[in-house]
Amino acid sequence: MLCYVFWLLFVLSICIDITVMAKTNESPEWIFLPSQTGIDDYHRISVCSAPDPNMNYKPVIGILSHPGDGASGRLSNDTSSTYIAASYVKFAESGGARVIPLIYNEPEELLFQKLELVNGVIFTGGWAMEGLYYDIVKKIFNRALERNDDGEHFPVYAICLGFELLTMIISQNRDILEHVDAKNSATSLQFVENAHINGTVFQRFPTELFKKLSTDCLVMQNHQYGISPGRYESNIALSSFFSIITTCTDNHNKAYVSTVQSKKYPVTGFQWHPEKNAFEWGLSRIPHSEDAIQVTQLAANYLVSEARKSKNRPPAKKVLSNLIYNYKPTYCGYEGRGFDEVYIFTQQRSHL
Repeated sequence: MLCYVFWLLFVLSICIDITVMAKTNESPEWIFLPSQTGIDDYHRISVCSAPDPNMNYKPVIGILSHPGDGASGRLSNDTSSTYIAASYVKFAESGGARVIPLIYNEPEELLFQKLELVNGVIFTGGWAMEGLYYDIVKKIFNRALERNDDGEHFPVYAICLGFELLTMIISQNRDILEHVDAKNSATSLQFVENAHINGTVFQRFPTELFKKLSTDCLVMQNHQYGISPGRYESNIALSSFFSIITTCTDNHNKAYVSTVQSKKYPVTGFQWHPEKNAFEWGLSRIPHSEDAIQVTQLAANYLVSEARKSKNRPPAKKVLSNLIYNYKPTYCGYEGRGFDEVYIFTQQRSHL
């Protein structure tokens, strides 16, 4: 009899375990397969949200080209050549935008006609800090501010050199930058105390990824100039235009400003490279972890989400005639350094 009781308890315990396992593996009560809803295919109707008439669902980003061929003359010896690294194009496209190249040394009238076709601008990394390139960046930046002042939401992403140039332009001091040792270096981002994240590139970062930004090396640095937080804040023009969001330290533990957000305009400055994690492979320290790729994607999403607020709706034919699709990228990754692909532009081929 005692053996029978033990056997009964054993069988009962197995049944309970099976029941618990089954409930654990069940889908939540509110999730049903189509076949479980009791509605046949004929009566099952999808309800799509109406598009917001105030949003631009076909945004176009203008990317300013940079002097040279992007490969130290290995791809083109034409002194008039300019280029855009394909990673910037892919970056904008991954956020859901198309791209129009803004060729900095083409006739200025043509360049600014193309600027009117886009809903935001990227100033890229590079080395050109003076001459025509500096002047064109300044004119495009001022035009971007004018468009915002006139009621059009027009975002600007200034990356590495782009950020350095805006620092010089806004401060009206071409000697304001300092030397830093941050070439081919992956770092974390240190958020300043009481930084306001809403309305910045970081506002949609998941909590865990946001925390990792401060502890893991998820962003790529590749620059030899920067500006210390103290110098930045002491310049009235800079501190009134931008809020410092993050800082970084170089290889000698020297602090520099790494992310800023305009207090009035949709202008974001990055000393780091949000585009490289997912789209460049030539530098040994570029982070390619899943978290690092998310950083690239979220930064691209934010830019394009801002561009969708633009009310600029240029003629479709003009947009199509000037898109980056009219050009072919050149692979230059054989050297195992620098960019993987670049778009090279010459004066012989301009559109509008």
